[in-house]
Amino acid sequence: MRVFVTGASGWIGSAVVPELLEHGHEVVGLARSDASAQRIAAAGAEVLRGDLDTLDVLEAGAKGSDAVIHLAFVHDFGNFAESLRKDRGAIDTIGRALEGTGHPFAIASGTLGLTPGRVATERDTPDPATAHPRTQSAAAALALADRGVRPIIVRLAPTVHGEGDGGFLPTLITIARERGVAGYIGDGTNRWTAVHRSDAATLFRLAVEAAANQAAASEAGASEGQAEHAQADQAQASRDRAVLHAVAEEGVTGREIAEAIGRGLGLPTGSATPEDFGWIGPLFALDSPASHKLTGELLGWKPTGPTLIDDLSAGHYFK
Repeated sequence: MRVFVTGASGWIGSAVVPELLEHGHEVVGLARSDASAQRIAAAGAEVLRGDLDTLDVLEAGAKGSDAVIHLAFVHDFGNFAESLRKDRGAIDTIGRALEGTGHPFAIASGTLGLTPGRVATERDTPDPATAHPRTQSAAAALALADRGVRPIIVRLAPTVHGEGDGGFLPTLITIARERGVAGYIGDGTNRWTAVHRSDAATLFRLAVEAAANQAAASEAGASEGQAEHAQADQAQASRDRAVLHAVAEEGVTGREIAEAIGRGLGLPTGSATPEDFGWIGPLFALDSPASHKLTGELLGWKPTGPTLIDDLSAGHYFK
């Protein structure tokens, strides 16, 4: 397949691109800067210059490909509404470009806050009161199933870890250094899901491959007189298989994370309040476990990367 990847030089995209290439796919990566373009080209992918504002470029990239993986997102927490607007605009544009093709369209979402206090599954619907606002984008993508697109929502664990991570874990480590203690919130029994970056990349590949194969099989099995029914069946099948969980560990407790950070920094651990963690506090306080059971059954996805605690113990987070 020829796969168009937005966010191709980002934390997850830079793992997805080589994963696709190593399995025989062509990759076109969206690059918004010279540095991004150089990284994408060095990985062996074709470069398409543009960003989430260049909708004509997104349309061209989608129309020229057999599948799209949308990973780009503007992480501007000071103007998050604008970030969401750009994301929705990109999804709508790519969706229109793929309309009627049956091509896979995978986007990144999240499990954090999905079903607080109990293990979330792929069949759970987000509660707008607690789920991340990007679930609005996921809902828009899922609606494309009725327009001849095969949407795939990959709900990522909040901690996509590995060497080079610039996300939640480094933030918690910085806070621990500043406070002189590795903190957990309350009694530390709240759970976070986790996945290694390499396992997340594998899941994106498996997802678009499976969707493309299913579309080809459905098309080949439909006679000319069954076209209308076949399209409806494909849309339903697409919805049934559309939500996946990139979750290797169902729930690592806040206390376990704090203790691993404490060992890495040579600091004590202790209970803290969400306010002690600044903007990340309300997120780190959530009890938000999730399962990947259905994803594993559907795609045969079996995470093989290091666990979150093993990754923290490796030392690279503390250099």
